[in-house]
Amino acid sequence: MKRQLWRLAVLVVVCGLALQVFFALRVAAMAALDPQSTAFQRSEAWRLLVERQRIDWTQAWVPRERLGRNIQRAVIASEDAGFAEHSGVEWDAIEQAWERNQRAEARLEAGRAKTAKIVGGSTITQQLAKNLLLSGERTALRKAQELAITMMLEAFLSKERILEIYLNNVEWGEGVFGAQAAARHYFRVDAERLSATQAARLAVMLPAPKRFEKRPNSGYVAGRAQTIVARMGAVELP
Repeated sequence: MKRQLWRLAVLVVVCGLALQVFFALRVAAMAALDPQSTAFQRSEAWRLLVERQRIDWTQAWVPRERLGRNIQRAVIASEDAGFAEHSGVEWDAIEQAWERNQRAEARLEAGRAKTAKIVGGSTITQQLAKNLLLSGERTALRKAQELAITMMLEAFLSKERILEIYLNNVEWGEGVFGAQAAARHYFRVDAERLSATQAARLAVMLPAPKRFEKRPNSGYVAGRAQTIVARMGAVELP
């Protein structure tokens, strides 16, 4: 019995290491090869096919130099102000997010709130790690794998490449992926021609694109966009 348990433990470790090697090779290849799709996109495509019996999809890969500086600055200002400096993870932001979530859950349990708004402290690199190769489930194991892939991305890819892949694959509405598709969908211009305000409005949508696409001109989006515009001048691009 002990021998069987030992063999099982060894098998689990070997499988875990093999999975990490697989992920590392996938990430390393992205230094030269553009990813054709992400795990999140594939799950969304399947959902749309099941629910609607068709897949409405818009996406167009655009090299970083043709994305335009406004969308790059706006997304960094909104999502990850320290992107150019950190090593992939902002531990202070994760701790602050955890504390805020704990307080929100406490208010919910005490009956002082109807819902608990869960916030994250993920960097752009972490968001890319999650969307590229992982499922959307919220478990400690998946979060640990996300951190491991985040370290791989930072080790094998430049900041410029990480931002390029992120901006070309992130969701901006149902079936709308990447900055170029979003710019065409919402403003009928190419990504490199987005004004600072237009880019900021797109950046506001990123935490909840399916929700904000229903009201892209809401007062919240407009107000938050102005805040992002004010911060864009101080953004350091990689």
